[in-house]
Amino acid sequence: MAKKKLAHKLLSAMLSLLSHGRRPPLSRAPAAAAAAQQGPQPQPSRPVVHHNATPPAAGTTTANTTTTLVVDVDTALLLSGGDLFPYFMLVALEAGGFLRGLVLLLLYPLVLCLTSRSAAVKLMAAAAFCGLRASRFRAGRAVLPKWFMDDVAAEAFEAARAAAAPARWACVTAMPRVMVEGFLREYMGVDTVVAPEMKVVWGFYTGLMEEGGDHEQVFMAAAAAEEEAGRKKTEDGDVLGFAGSLEFLNHPLSHCCKEVYVVSPEERSRWRALPRGKYPKPMVFHDGRLAFRPTAADTAAMFAWLPFGAALGAARLAVALTVPYRYSTPILAATGMSWRLKGARPPLPGAGDGGRSRGQLFVCNHRTLIDPVYVSVALDRQVRAVSYSLSRLSELISPIGRTVRLTRDRGSDGAVMARLLDGGDLVVVCPEGTTCREPYLLRFSPLFAELSDDVVPVGIAVETSMFYATTAGGLKCFDPLYYMINPRMCYTVQFLDKVDTSPARGGAAPSTDMANLVQRKMGDALGYGCTMLTRKDKYLMLAGNDGIVRTEDKSGAGAGAGKKTKSKRKND
Repeated sequence: MAKKKLAHKLLSAMLSLLSHGRRPPLSRAPAAAAAAQQGPQPQPSRPVVHHNATPPAAGTTTANTTTTLVVDVDTALLLSGGDLFPYFMLVALEAGGFLRGLVLLLLYPLVLCLTSRSAAVKLMAAAAFCGLRASRFRAGRAVLPKWFMDDVAAEAFEAARAAAAPARWACVTAMPRVMVEGFLREYMGVDTVVAPEMKVVWGFYTGLMEEGGDHEQVFMAAAAAEEEAGRKKTEDGDVLGFAGSLEFLNHPLSHCCKEVYVVSPEERSRWRALPRGKYPKPMVFHDGRLAFRPTAADTAAMFAWLPFGAALGAARLAVALTVPYRYSTPILAATGMSWRLKGARPPLPGAGDGGRSRGQLFVCNHRTLIDPVYVSVALDRQVRAVSYSLSRLSELISPIGRTVRLTRDRGSDGAVMARLLDGGDLVVVCPEGTTCREPYLLRFSPLFAELSDDVVPVGIAVETSMFYATTAGGLKCFDPLYYMINPRMCYTVQFLDKVDTSPARGGAAPSTDMANLVQRKMGDALGYGCTMLTRKDKYLMLAGNDGIVRTEDKSGAGAGAGKKTKSKRKND
């Protein structure tokens, strides 16, 4: 009787862990006493292994069976097939800096020489994590999910989802939990993640990983109890394994599986990346500077390029600041810094518009801090950019002059932009309030619709080859510099037809309706999805704050020259 009760408790613990991702409280003292009376537990037998096969769809083998799937993330779910170096390099570069990344790159030959995959992972983890402050580490949620999602194999994901809902997956990985848990839980919908923990001492990562833990102990005990009871099927259904390597059979969780399906390398070579339209959750926000997957070869090429890129970036900046647009465009294009105009330029005030003296309002989506610069280049006219926050360095190297700073006060900001328009200026505003790298548009602030009888929507698209020119958690003053040192980059500017916003300005229609109309037109032209996400959503996800930067405004923009006022501004 005692043996049956123990087996029942252990099986219940496993099912609760698989279903809810946490271990229910178990009475340790009675279990220990019962285990002492029973003597050594029998070792579970190995599961049935199916080579060159993926898990069958749920219900195809046994009627009314709920399947729980143990997935080897490293070798089955990801296209890279166990090559984890790029992910540790992302941690090293994004959380530790270029010097730490260089150290990890120099250790790569040693990583290749290690015959044990576990030892190689431990070495890369030590180089990537040692000395990082644990409380400030956000790469697991802000940076890595984008690269994990790009590496998900469509065939593996579809097969696993057909076999069991993601909520009933138990994902196994050799990477530290802090690297993969954000991706698996938030984007894949997985409840149970079995991964080693990084040791923390005095708030800093030591670089050492802690193996095992409560999750594996529960699964191992459950497997032993199942073997003792003479069955390989849980009360709720089958437990199946899905891997891309036979090494998975050495993992304790493999002993919980009735059957394990192992995909061959030949089959994996035919797999393709999961299309964006089939993502379980849209990838709208991500952070980090790297715009490429840092394999060892590509990372070495990046370090070789940096000295040349810094010199080339300085030369590009000098040309952009000193040479007129019509001459600087071919010069910069020869260096790899190009732009293209899609469609025709709109008529400008005083040039084919009946001598109209009031300025024109241009509304563009926000990709980088230098969006207004390329709008100015495309128009071949100086424009006035309005922004909520801009570093002094970015303003200093801007070829379009001083940016008009806003304060997030609706009345004063509206008055500032109205005064610029009344003065005949071409005003560029980004109503999203922050940048977005992915093909999505954030919610448009409706203030612009109340300032002019018509607006010109401007679609912006940016392509970079090495570095992103935006960041949520890093130093924003370096954003333009990172853009300049890219080997190749291209801006695409597309002017859309004017949108009549006079109903909103006259109060006949809600300004939010006009803002949503402009957003939809821009999304249709660019092929981007429209969302109602805001700047606050972005910063809460990527940086753990609401994007507020408290500064002292001495510029007097919109508040009277010479006055010193404290204000709250938002990061771009």
